[in-house]
Amino acid sequence: MSNRTVYDKFTNGELNEYIPWMDTDGNIINASDGGMIHVDDTYYWYGMSLRPLPAAPLGQGGQTTNVGVVMYSSKDLYNWTYEGVILHCSTHLDHPLYGPMRFERPKIVYNEKTKKFVLWCHYVKYPGDHGFDIGTAEAGVASCSTVNGQYEWHGYTRPIDHDGYVRDCTVYKDKDGSGYFIYDRHVSPGSSWDDPNADRCLHVVKLSDDYLSFTDVYQRIDVAYWREAASILYHNGYYFMFTSGLTSWSANPAKYFRAESLLGPWTDMGDPCVNDVTGTTFESQSTYVFPVEGKPGLFIHMAERHNTQNFERCSYIWLPIEFPTPDTVQLVYRNSWRLEDF
Repeated sequence: MSNRTVYDKFTNGELNEYIPWMDTDGNIINASDGGMIHVDDTYYWYGMSLRPLPAAPLGQGGQTTNVGVVMYSSKDLYNWTYEGVILHCSTHLDHPLYGPMRFERPKIVYNEKTKKFVLWCHYVKYPGDHGFDIGTAEAGVASCSTVNGQYEWHGYTRPIDHDGYVRDCTVYKDKDGSGYFIYDRHVSPGSSWDDPNADRCLHVVKLSDDYLSFTDVYQRIDVAYWREAASILYHNGYYFMFTSGLTSWSANPAKYFRAESLLGPWTDMGDPCVNDVTGTTFESQSTYVFPVEGKPGLFIHMAERHNTQNFERCSYIWLPIEFPTPDTVQLVYRNSWRLEDF
């Protein structure tokens, strides 16, 4: 007889709690900063498999992976079956995917023209430390003919130019099928994190028709200065983009932006969190937004409560996105909730 947990609701817990979410085998779901894609009648949740404990202040800490990008599947969004590793780290020292390293904030979109699933991420080579050298601040890409198959690594690059370091990123597929890469572009003349002359601002870059490279169509989002962790949805004729401030692993107030086109102009709409007395996005950071199939207008905001004492045990904070008016959004914290409530 199986002693696994069967879920019928989302449980976020109290603001200071790390609630484990177990898969159907009874193991902790470990899919950091990933996303969601719906194929046929199944949801696929994917993310970077983080290491159990930080072993050193830098390099081989728990915020890196020596496994790769993993995937889970579900019919009901509550109970998840482990599909396995879809993009593996390598054990060969001279391989670009030699671990520990990072496939940070992986995002998958499907390309109807090529019939391929395309994954973009923030790539950081061994030992997984963010930096300024080539290989430590890049956009990495892989693809596969099936959503849960083995993704082929195509390499890494930098959008726009080589001066703009890639930090947090996401990918968005627009209504017309065009793909866009949205990232925190970091330009630091002195190659220092705290350089007062550093320029960090979100940029939107249009992808090529096959989603495997960048075009020269892009836009700087000036109002999203020193923001990261972008997550985007489209509803009621508007694009809404959730973002986070730059405070490393410490949670900070969310801010969202609104536009009628992905290339802008974007308007600063302030903090979407209602009664967030701690000013920490409910002690979490935005990861991804996705629509719930069969429930028009219902979107789930995926966030993560980073557990820096044990990254394997980060907590996933899922909240329904509410629309108090057609052109605004808000997040209300719920310790637990069910799809049937909406």
